[in-house]
Amino acid sequence: MLRIRGSIGDWPVDLTLEMDDADWARLGAQLQVEKSPANVPAAKPLNQDDALWQIARDLLRKAGQLSGPDLLDQLEGLTGSAAAGKRLLVRLRHSPEVKVVSGGDTPIYSWL
Repeated sequence: MLRIRGSIGDWPVDLTLEMDDADWARLGAQLQVEKSPANVPAAKPLNQDDALWQIARDLLRKAGQLSGPDLLDQLEGLTGSAAAGKRLLVRLRHSPEVKVVSGGDTPIYSWL
């Protein structure tokens, strides 16, 4: 299950998508195809955890920088689970592609 929360302008959005293993595999394969050079075959399809990890990385990379609570909210929306969102947050904290600095009361996650 994939949950997307946010807003489009002033309109709140709360969308839940139910995906089976085949859907996750297609999504993972599509993410790999988009990142692969045209002349290199795509890698094997990603499993659900790998696909969520890729999406979490892309979320922070596109944002550039997010506060810990904002990032956690988005990850919880992505996974549909507080525990799964926290696992992704910890994984991002320890990623060599991410810098975490103290921003007063909250950590700031930045893509390197």
